Amino acid sequence: MSLIDPVEMAQRLIRCPSVTPEDAGAIDVLAEALTQIGFTCEKLVFSADGTADIANLYARRGSSGRHFSFAGHTDVVPAGERASWSVDPFAGAIAEGKLYGRGAVDMKGGIAAFVAAASRFFAEQTPNFAGSISLLITGDEEGVAINGTQKLLSWLEDRNERPDACLVGEPTNAETLGDMIKIGRRGSLSARLTVHGTAGHTAYPHLADNPVHRLVAMLSDLIAQPLDAATEHFQPSSLQISTIDVGNPATNVIPATASAGFNIRFNDRWTGASLDAWLREKLARHGGRWTLDIHVSGESFLTPPGALASLVADAAVAVTGKRPSYSTTGGTSDARFIQRLCPVAEFGLVGRTMHKADESVSLDELETLTRIYHDLLCQFFEVAA
Repeated sequence: MSLIDPVEMAQRLIRCPSVTPEDAGAIDVLAEALTQIGFTCEKLVFSADGTADIANLYARRGSSGRHFSFAGHTDVVPAGERASWSVDPFAGAIAEGKLYGRGAVDMKGGIAAFVAAASRFFAEQTPNFAGSISLLITGDEEGVAINGTQKLLSWLEDRNERPDACLVGEPTNAETLGDMIKIGRRGSLSARLTVHGTAGHTAYPHLADNPVHRLVAMLSDLIAQPLDAATEHFQPSSLQISTIDVGNPATNVIPATASAGFNIRFNDRWTGASLDAWLREKLARHGGRWTLDIHVSGESFLTPPGALASLVADAAVAVTGKRPSYSTTGGTSDARFIQRLCPVAEFGLVGRTMHKADESVSLDELETLTRIYHDLLCQFFEVAA
């Protein structure tokens, strides 16, 4: 069996400009490499009304025994202005010991490291190896996340397939490889508050009803006090106002409506439903006409520190000499869906350059992550490294 080089694999993936929802050949590149090392690959395209078709991949080698899964995404955010990059963002260029390109860190590098680790693992095992390894890969993590991991998991459940554990290869480390394992994530609620009033002349406010004044008061009420305190594994919840929109170019006109958008990252003291109720109760105190549209993209979740997190930490220690901390910080990830199926943790590259111009990963770091993933597989299946 040929071994897969993580750098070459990452380069091939970066050269596919798979900006959500475009696949640009990334799933096929990955499937080709996995087929070469004995995986059975199934490309799955999911769709829904009003959304783009999304290419996903389920690859598995083995059909019995303990089942370890790796999850990730081949889609990337836009590269932005080309002038802000020192290299072509989709060329997979190497300079001064680093691999550059959109997705190098988030998270084509992590996928490449796992594929390389799996190739090394299977090259060492006897033909009688009885375990199973799979990859759950989506092209819809950076987008609306409708036709990706959620549907892939439902498809797996319909086939009565359930991994015993899953590692998501998101770039979890802050400064150096081995810093941090994510064992959960905060929930995320986005809201749009629209306040309705009566338009009029600013010189005759008694003939109008200014919605801006009420909107400002309502928002002030929402942020006047902290939502809560930290819990054992989570930071305090945070409400951040992201935009206030009136669309009124005239300074002598009271507008008819005013709106604001805000986001709440919430810990395990809340659910989306309890926050919805809290928001409406607070806002109702101000009276008047208003509407509140809410979207919860994920509830808070936690995989309590246990066997999986310990295995990942032990693998990191074995390779780097550094034991990672357990964390639930950061944004959302597809782990929020996977946690309903099996224990899940997240561990990947250093995320300092993700979503930035000149996103890059050092070649040494890619090799180190490959070794950590390899050691993790050996520990999970209790075979010699």
